[in-house]
Amino acid sequence: MSAHCQLTGARPGFGNAISHSHRRTSRRFDPNIQSKRYWLPSEGRYVRLTLSARAIKTIDSIGIEAAVARIRARGVKV
Repeated sequence: MSAHCQLTGARPGFGNAISHSHRRTSRRFDPNIQSKRYWLPSEGRYVRLTLSARAIKTIDSIGIEAAVARIRARGVKV
């Protein structure tokens, strides 16, 4: 599973891990990605989405129909 959100488009960020001696090594900041299944009443089926935790809260707020419309507007197939 790739670490990006279908709704918000959140992707990993990159930076440095800094040790006690202040040596820098590359690291990756991954978004909190979850796989979640929603019932889509307009199509009479379930959809499985790969979402960040923030996007799950957004869907709770705006509803699954509006969220799927936003995902499709970004050009992602649902």
